Amino acid sequence: MSYNAFKIGKYTLKSRLFLGTGKYPTLEIMRDALAASGCHAVTVAVRRVEMGQKHAEALLDYIDPKKYVILPNTAGCFSVEDAVRSARLAREALDVDWVKLEVLADKKTLLPDPLGTLEATKILAKEGFTVLCYTSDDPVMARRIEEAGAASVMPAGSPIGSGQGILNPNNIRIILETIKVPVIVDAGVGTASDVTLAMELGAEGVLLNTGVAHAKDPVAMARAMGLACESGYLAARSGRIPKKLYATASSPWEGLIEPAKRPEGVPGE
Repeated sequence: MSYNAFKIGKYTLKSRLFLGTGKYPTLEIMRDALAASGCHAVTVAVRRVEMGQKHAEALLDYIDPKKYVILPNTAGCFSVEDAVRSARLAREALDVDWVKLEVLADKKTLLPDPLGTLEATKILAKEGFTVLCYTSDDPVMARRIEEAGAASVMPAGSPIGSGQGILNPNNIRIILETIKVPVIVDAGVGTASDVTLAMELGAEGVLLNTGVAHAKDPVAMARAMGLACESGYLAARSGRIPKKLYATASSPWEGLIEPAKRPEGVPGE
């Protein structure tokens, strides 16, 4: 069983954990957290590198291209036009043709706009992008996104940055049964057990940012997330024992040696 055998489009990844680059206290901590996590794909918001912002260049300086592949995302885009434009700019600036697509509905909830997401997916897929599409945990929407040409569907475990974990595991299960492209749980992860649960449900990967970046010790949490991703993947595919109401003895009852009878007059121990 190979944990690392993972491919999306033409991209072969060495880890099933995707880690973001925003919200860290310092770029040095971000660099160390990426290394500790064991991730291979690193997400970068296009808006942080496309307009020449103050720290844009420094951010990329801390991401070793020999260790990581950059997955640009359209975070902060609230329209189809803005998301498509950001994806195109990323392709030119970073020389990659894959994108994590986000078309958000509003700034308060950061929930995906379903109609805008679907339209942007169709446009970018037709232009040859490998689209990893952030969406809600709605199984019907997941199927529509796959039909629109997405290479991966990324249902939210819970709202972005909320740390609530997987709120509706049943919907994730239905999505996994319904579609054929890789399912990567994205958003809402708060701790390592959330990652393990996502992987034990059968997801091919997990993407997270805030759960590491805002942890008291981001580097240690990043390591925990990486281990959780691997353990959850292996556990899901190892065939767990069924749950039972009553106990089952680990050793057989047959063949147990009865205690020898003591001779009369010999005190017990």
